[in-house]
Amino acid sequence: MTDEQVSDRVLTIPNVVSFVRLLGIPVFWWLLLGKDNVGAAAVLIFVIGWTDWIDGYLARKLNQVSKLGKALDPVADRLMIASAVVGGLIAGVLPSLIGWGLIAREGLMGLVTLLLMARGGGVLEVRYLGKLATFLLYGAIPSFYLAAAGFLETVMSAAGWVAGIVGLVLYWWVALQYMGDARGVLAAVESPADAEES
Repeated sequence: MTDEQVSDRVLTIPNVVSFVRLLGIPVFWWLLLGKDNVGAAAVLIFVIGWTDWIDGYLARKLNQVSKLGKALDPVADRLMIASAVVGGLIAGVLPSLIGWGLIAREGLMGLVTLLLMARGGGVLEVRYLGKLATFLLYGAIPSFYLAAAGFLETVMSAAGWVAGIVGLVLYWWVALQYMGDARGVLAAVESPADAEES
């Protein structure tokens, strides 16, 4: 992997894309619960999820990789997935196995992130396998929504189960890898203090 320059800039094109993706989340809730339009909510999940790569691509292409962007991209992913999962469980369109499996994983990673922040460990580098799992889940979740909306119900339901199970397994596997990464970061943060005491 090539070294990339990470800036402190806030107003960059990739960050604007990430902010737009974040702004789509309240629109999703309005479509799902306010308008009771499961199909439109599904399309929005699909669009937000499958444009996930754009901000990262633009950051590298335009040499606009920033600290804010590196934090904002996974936050946008997690908030959209969390909204789609919780909304799907509330609306009864997402299977409990997929929904609660994702909630448990996000809860675990939330605790890991808080621990890192509390100890000054910063943000973990996003793993490729995590991106792949997110990609699969962004396909699976709207598939269940579309099936519930009556659009190619059998096909969408089958696609949702296949992508959902594979994505969920990968998501948990990557969570274990992130926990290993977090241990390494915390050891590096704490080792200078240990060295001074001895």
